[in-house]
Amino acid sequence: MNLYEIKVKNPESTEVCMSEYAGKVLLIVNTATGCGFTPQYDGLQDLYEAHGDKGFEILDFPCNQFANQASGTGEEIAEFCTGRYGITFRQFEKIKVNGDDESPLYTYLKEQKGGIAGKSIKWNFTKFLVDKNGNVVARYAPTTKPKDIEKDILALL
Repeated sequence: MNLYEIKVKNPESTEVCMSEYAGKVLLIVNTATGCGFTPQYDGLQDLYEAHGDKGFEILDFPCNQFANQASGTGEEIAEFCTGRYGITFRQFEKIKVNGDDESPLYTYLKEQKGGIAGKSIKWNFTKFLVDKNGNVVARYAPTTKPKDIEKDILALL
């Protein structure tokens, strides 16, 4: 299996094939609206505004698995993110990133880049950088600020 064979769901529960993003550099992030890292939305939006027109996409996957920090509905999460942080990058349906019901996307990402915490996602705002060919090239800890990833994004663009 490769990244482009995986399907995810948008906030309206419609399937989206990851092949839509072939040829783009991706930053895939599991997010939460009630987390200490939630202000990273500002930095993510800054990256998107700076590089979105160059073939860069941020894919936001809300996840409620960590201390119930994304407890709202998809609509409530979207309203929070656009209202408070002005995000314009793509959000998806809330998912699980660990366990029996984890998203196939996260199974794949973790197989490619296990990270310090092993295969499990440790917390909200873990980030995966994917090149234009669908290769997972890096995994970043929740503490890694979006601006600190910019040089790696630029190298792939």
